[in-house]
Amino acid sequence: MTDAIARQGTETDEIDRLRRENELLRAELEETNQGVLALYAELDTQAEQLRQASDLKSRFLSYMSHEFRTPLGSIRSITRLLSDEMDGPLSAEQHKQVMFISGAALELSGMVDDLLDLAKIEAGRITISPAWFDMFDLFSALRGMFRPIVDGDSVDLIFEEPRNIPRLYTDDKKLAQILRNFISNALKFTQHGEVRVSARPEGDGNIRFAVTDTGIGIPEHLHRNLFEDFVQIDSPLQKRLRGTGLGLSLCKRFAELLGGSVGLESTPGVGSSFFVIIPLAVSAEPVDGE
Repeated sequence: MTDAIARQGTETDEIDRLRRENELLRAELEETNQGVLALYAELDTQAEQLRQASDLKSRFLSYMSHEFRTPLGSIRSITRLLSDEMDGPLSAEQHKQVMFISGAALELSGMVDDLLDLAKIEAGRITISPAWFDMFDLFSALRGMFRPIVDGDSVDLIFEEPRNIPRLYTDDKKLAQILRNFISNALKFTQHGEVRVSARPEGDGNIRFAVTDTGIGIPEHLHRNLFEDFVQIDSPLQKRLRGTGLGLSLCKRFAELLGGSVGLESTPGVGSSFFVIIPLAVSAEPVDGE
């Protein structure tokens, strides 16, 4: 009888101990739940603040870009009038100074365009306008655009003739902007040799556009981040060439809008090859002519 009473007392003590432990655990869980809810609330608040900051940044970039465009347009118009000697002849030194002003205005205008494109992308206001076009027409337009600024004595700009490539159904303006950026960078960082533009089929239903140069090259550890916003190569040549560091980032975003991707292959001292791979058609459109 005494043993039974003792066992019952022991079991009661064990039950009381377990009850106390359960109560402590329940209290800890309740406290943890409250902490998690508070953390979620804080994260929601921070996310909203980040969204508002991002919206403000996009609106600021868009507003400032538009505001800069008007005076820049005026400067470029005036320099053209001066270069054409509409108000009288200029000396050789004056022509040189006007060309310097014109080049600086053109460079700043490019930066403003990059900032405006970034603001539009982040605000979700950039869309694509696909249409059928021929590769020969695209390469011809790019060749004519860069002919006045290529120094043929030191660097050759070569467009390989597209072969076995059908007409494309994509946004040719976005594609041209990607290739213009690649070509412009290649010419900036190539002091001797050539810049070669090519296009060839890639896999099933894709096409690969590449701009290959014999310039300074890029170390491998920089490849991964080169297409991110505001990233620039740290080199003596880069220090003489100003920019926003947005060009390649915009190329990446435009390529994604076209259903493709960008990349590069480069060896320091040998040269670089920047490429974009996009589908022949951005969507399931009917074959041209059907």
